[in-house]
Amino acid sequence: MKKSKPDPVDVHVGSRVRLRRTLLGMSQEKLGNALGLTFQQIQKYERGANRIGSSRLYQLSQILDVPVSFFFDDMDQKEAGQRGLSEGGKQTFEVDQLSRRETLELVRAYYRISDPAVRKKAFELVKALGNSALAIQAND
Repeated sequence: MKKSKPDPVDVHVGSRVRLRRTLLGMSQEKLGNALGLTFQQIQKYERGANRIGSSRLYQLSQILDVPVSFFFDDMDQKEAGQRGLSEGGKQTFEVDQLSRRETLELVRAYYRISDPAVRKKAFELVKALGNSALAIQAND
């Protein structure tokens, strides 16, 4: 029996739950307790393995202090599979770079810098490093 892949919309919504939870510094266990679920159920939501129903999505928006629309932000029609009435042509979906643990930790560390001038310098440094990495790749 072939295992089906998660729907790209469920994966996107789950990745947005993970993004917001991590930015708040909240553990899966704490979020699960607030919802009356286990952390394993939260993991399944975040991977898109389990769909999040509308009432649960509303609860998540309240707990994570975001509008429900937050979970669908940055989702384009390509990710949604551009399905109309037909279910044909489902596309696979890779989790966005913004939801990677290192990205989330970097953003949280960045916002812990209280001095705006230091924060701006850190931002400029990371931008410069990224640009130099692109230049090196272009020359290879």
